[in-house]
Amino acid sequence: MKKILTLIIALILVGFEAYQQQNGFATDGLQQTSTEKAEGKDNTRVLQAYQDRQGDVQVQGEGVVVKVLRDDLKGSRHQKFILKVGAGLTVLIAHNIDLAPRIGGLQTGDRVGYYGEYEWNSKGGVIHWTHKDPKGYHASGWLKHEGRVYQ
Repeated sequence: MKKILTLIIALILVGFEAYQQQNGFATDGLQQTSTEKAEGKDNTRVLQAYQDRQGDVQVQGEGVVVKVLRDDLKGSRHQKFILKVGAGLTVLIAHNIDLAPRIGGLQTGDRVGYYGEYEWNSKGGVIHWTHKDPKGYHASGWLKHEGRVYQ
């Protein structure tokens, strides 16, 4: 009887946590609001990867540019900018401009969609592989800005 009661309590707790996540209740300040999700900025996977300190995670979503950085010209060249992906989390986008076109005219406040690989770090993380893999081994990523896809 004690085991059954313990199992029932565990199931209730799991169900409650799922209910909170589905309905946007913040448990640690990183949940998205229903408004953010309705606007097409569903960054759930990147927020979860940040919370769990995970890397090598394919993520997709949209954010707002908060800072445009200088291109990294050492080794493979990368266009770099900071993207706010919701609930106070920002990530670095490192877009390989040797393999994909650079986003021209990118400015603070612009919306950018993304599909790429997330790598965790204490500053919010990095999204890279936002281009096609010329060897075909990795999932092809992309960035979307003002209706144009860059890959």
